[in-house]
Amino acid sequence: MMSALFWLFCTIAVYVAAKRLYRAFPQIYLTPLLVTPIIIIAAIELSGVSFDTYNQGAKWLSDMIEPATIALAVTLYKHFDVMKKNASAILISVGCGAIAAIITSAGLAHLFGLTNAIMDSLAPRSATTPIAISISKIIGGVPTITAVATLVTGLLGMIIGPLIVKWFRIHSPIARGVLFGTSAHSAGISKALEYDGVSGSVAGIAMMVTAFVTLCVAPWLMMLFQ
Repeated sequence: MMSALFWLFCTIAVYVAAKRLYRAFPQIYLTPLLVTPIIIIAAIELSGVSFDTYNQGAKWLSDMIEPATIALAVTLYKHFDVMKKNASAILISVGCGAIAAIITSAGLAHLFGLTNAIMDSLAPRSATTPIAISISKIIGGVPTITAVATLVTGLLGMIIGPLIVKWFRIHSPIARGVLFGTSAHSAGISKALEYDGVSGSVAGIAMMVTAFVTLCVAPWLMMLFQ
């Protein structure tokens, strides 16, 4: 029990320190969601602690994902009028993005000759982690691989997303929100909120719509690659 509590507080401490570092030096490679896992994984490996021991404490943080997601409703409420006005554009854009993510993931896996299990595991990677794992189980994927693929997708979205915003001069908060929410789920919301509240709110809606579309469409699309 003491070991579990130690790793829980260790994870929180590393995240807080990484967040302060990021605020002082806001560089993409110093984002807390990238720095924290690297430090924690290195610490676990060096200490020889098993993942099960670590997860006895860290799972309490994982259990807070759902209430944290629900808390996004506060931000959505504040910008409800803006999202209502642009509802059609948001839904169509996110829907197309979610379907494209499934097709490209499965298509590339098929192109490189990966097994059906791996292909099914990668297909729902753009949905938020709990839903992606559930979809993976339904279509015959490996939940562990799906979880890792979803994490990598979120991190890449946080790193590449700002570059795309800069290169293509995306000034619309609606477009930024759709970009981050569709491609990087919860990690994308965090990045979108750094721009403004509207971008963060739209990203939250985009994440939920992406998860819903992926849940409904993935099982059918994956039949095309079997």
